[in-house]
Amino acid sequence: MNIILIVLGVVVLIAIIVALALIGMYNKLVRQKNIFKNAFAQIDVQLKRRYDLIPNLLESVKGYMAHEKETLDAVIQARNQASQINIDLGKDPADPAVMEKLNKAEGALSQSLGKMFALSESYPDLKADGNITALMEELTSTENKIGFARQAYNDSVMAYNITCEEFPTGMIASAFNFQKATLFEIENEQEKKSVKVSFD
Repeated sequence: MNIILIVLGVVVLIAIIVALALIGMYNKLVRQKNIFKNAFAQIDVQLKRRYDLIPNLLESVKGYMAHEKETLDAVIQARNQASQINIDLGKDPADPAVMEKLNKAEGALSQSLGKMFALSESYPDLKADGNITALMEELTSTENKIGFARQAYNDSVMAYNITCEEFPTGMIASAFNFQKATLFEIENEQEKKSVKVSFD
């Protein structure tokens, strides 16, 4: 009788240890998923700031760049598309399809801004306008903050994805439908070139 109770006690103890280990792995996945979602929220703040600055900048430069309507329209269109996708992604930053769309839209926006800034070099009056210079400095600062926030997001996504792939946590991730997250990165080498936003 004592042996049966001891064996039963050992089995119960092992079951409790296994259950606690499984709960710990599940909680680690939840914690890391929330960390990368919070990291995206930091990017979101900076992207919204960028989206708000662009119309002000375009309004300021369009008087000088009246003959560049096509370029200015391309910036507006790229900004609007990226902004809408960002709103969609804010609902679920773990959605890989929407993150891919944002990656492409942000790349297109950076490219169109780069074209606008390259063309603006031909307009010396822009360099003398203090309002435009201040907007450009704000945009440069925001671009830098986006870069830092993107790095923090990508680091947290990488940690989450590694946890989803590790054994035995990967089995828990698969059982509870924890899907790998997508990095926020610029895909096209041309788009990776930094946008020059100063009139120096």
